[in-house]
Amino acid sequence: MNILLLDDEPIELEQLELLIHSHFPTWNIYKALFGSKAMELAEDMIKDGKQFQLALMDIKLPGRNGLEVAEKLKSLMPSLEIIIVSAFQNFDYAKQSIHLKVIDYLVKPVVERELIESLHLFLNDHPEYNNHTEVVHEVIQLVKNNYKMSLKLSEIAMKLHINASYLSRLFSEEVGSSFSDYLLNYRIEKAKSLLLLQKNWSIQRIAEECGFNSQHYFSNAFKKITSCTPKEYRNKGIA
Repeated sequence: MNILLLDDEPIELEQLELLIHSHFPTWNIYKALFGSKAMELAEDMIKDGKQFQLALMDIKLPGRNGLEVAEKLKSLMPSLEIIIVSAFQNFDYAKQSIHLKVIDYLVKPVVERELIESLHLFLNDHPEYNNHTEVVHEVIQLVKNNYKMSLKLSEIAMKLHINASYLSRLFSEEVGSSFSDYLLNYRIEKAKSLLLLQKNWSIQRIAEECGFNSQHYFSNAFKKITSCTPKEYRNKGIA
């Protein structure tokens, strides 16, 4: 499933991506800071014979109304579902969003519970995108709740009373990556968020908060995944 996030605030984009990926790790997330970039991503998607199934977008964007962008996206992808995310509680915007048949209208700062409820509204109409087995869902929840701790799939398999090799294969098939890669990427996503939100924290502290025992290993892993060091990422302040 392909999902588009459109917001002119990098930290908001980062938080949305982190929250969504923590619950739906197999979803492909594309991010845009501007309406023009969102349109470009949509056009590229169509050229590749693909579609966005869902868009979460702000309605106050630099240079243009987000609802106008939403209309253009819908004209390109009629089946696209939309969730509005905005700091503005405006009746006129709400009326226009009803015209666009948006799923929900979330007010910033986004509350995780409300976001997930909105996503489940989407999934109620599109159950084909929520295809995790119960056991894989349990593993994902264990990662989400315990990522700061040492986690091994063999120990999780024992806890769930399931064969470790079978669980490893099942997880890889459903999530699209090995458990170790998923855990590493989840921790890096957490670190990216903290680097922007907690600018007074040291790199060492952020590494520890995200489950890394070694700052050196954390920095190397971070650079391998993001193509920049934690310090460079923080200084750029971009998603």
